[in-house]
Formats: sequence, C-alpha cells, structure tokens
Amino acid sequence: MEGEPDTAVAIALGVLQGVTEFLPVSSSGHLATFAFLVEVPQMSLALTVLLHAATLLATILVFYPDLLELTRTTLRHGTRPGALLATEEGQLLRDLVVACVPTAVIGLLLESRVEALSGMPLVVGLCFLASAAIVFSTRGRTTGREVLSVGPALLVGIAQGIAVLPGISRSGITIACGLMLGLSAPAAFRFSFLVSMPVIAGATLLELGKPGALAGLDSTAWLAALVTFMSGYLALRWLRGLLTSGHFWLFAWYLVPLGAAVLLGHALGT
Repeated sequence: MEGEPDTAVAIALGVLQGVTEFLPVSSSGHLATFAFLVEVPQMSLALTVLLHAATLLATILVFYPDLLELTRTTLRHGTRPGALLATEEGQLLRDLVVACVPTAVIGLLLESRVEALSGMPLVVGLCFLASAAIVFSTRGRTTGREVLSVGPALLVGIAQGIAVLPGISRSGITIACGLMLGLSAPAAFRFSFLVSMPVIAGATLLELGKPGALAGLDSTAWLAALVTFMSGYLALRWLRGLLTSGHFWLFAWYLVPLGAAVLLGHALGT
C-alpha cells in the first residue's frame, strides 16, 4: 500500500528516519527488519522526497560553519588551484570530491540488487554484525590529523558505497574508516557527514525529477518531515559528543544483539 501515514505513524516514521539515518545503526537495516515483522506500507514518492530533504537540512544546520568556510575559501582561491590546495579547506574539498566518485560507481552497480538483498534476513543480520565489528574497531581512536590525502579519501568513498547494503551503517563505516586512516575523531565526524551530503542531495534531486514528486503532501507528511529534521539534528549533535569522548564504539552493544536476533528469526523461519 502506498500513501501518507496517520499522525502516530508520521511521528514514529520521522523519529526512525532521523535517528537511524545518522546514528551508526543502519536506517536501511532497520527498515528491512521492520518489514520482516510487520507489513510496512510503502511511502509515497512525495513523502520520500520530503524526508530526504529534512535529513539534508538537519545535516546542513549542524555543519553550516564548515560549509561556510569551504565556500569562502573556494571563492577566495577558486581561480588559483595551487593556492586553494595549500589550504586545509581546499584539501578537504578535494578529498570530498574524490570520495564521491567510488561511492557513485558502487551505488550504481549495486542499485538493482539492493531491494532483493533487503528482503533477505540472513544478509541483513550478517550486515548488522559486520557493522558492530566496524563500530567496535573505533575503540580508543580519537586523535589524529584533520585532512586526508587522495588515496585514503578514495577508501572512505569505497566504504560509503558499500554502505548501500542493508544493515551496513553508512556513518559507522565511514567514520571508522576515517579514524583508521588517521583522522581525529572530530575530523572523521566532519568528513563522514560532509561526504554524505552530495549522496543525499543527489538522491533527492533524482526523486524530484520523477512525475508527481511533490504531489499530494498533507499535514501528516509535513509533520513526519519536521520530526525527521528535529530528531536528526539532535542525533547528530549527540553523536558528535559520543565520538569525541571516545564512546562511539558502544553502539556495537546494540548492533550485536540486533543482528543475532535477525539471524535467529531467520533460522527459526519467523
């Protein structure tokens, strides 16, 4: 069934989208898990576009100082590539562009298979456990440098592409990858979510290009978007604090029993 949710469902949907999109627990894995348990109505295209836009807006609000500085530096040195790359902001911009390339390629290659994989509890459960191992690997990693080089940026982009698999957390794998490649915790947090913005914006624009993309939105749809924005913003602020304090790895304690429960349900045929 496709359509707009009622008020209670709109609030629940907004919280689910806002929290799981940013915390390292995999929004796609959670949606797939709920679909195994109950019949989940298919969201309309208009509501999907609206929630993606709310997610993007929350990210922009949290990272607007970084975006503003990137814009200022680019405008100041845009005609002089050498001078731009001599700045930390220029190097960050280069790394973001480089990382988006493998993400786009992997996403296009796996796009047709993701829906089928989302319907396989074995895949989702194993991916949750993989996310748990990835998140746990960040324990004790908080210090490092502020920017990457081209090679490591490519690796983060590959990691983000892999996160299209249901149960693999995008924020978890990209933050962990950044930390393992030598970024400090704040820099890994910043790079993870700045590099997600072109992906979210691209998905939103693609959906906007479809017929009726914004047709039929009602008050409950806007309520879901508002809740998504607010819960996403709070989740991002909370996550930044957990990461810089060295507690990011604790999300593994949530992902392990979740993955085990999905696998157990698969084994029992439920």
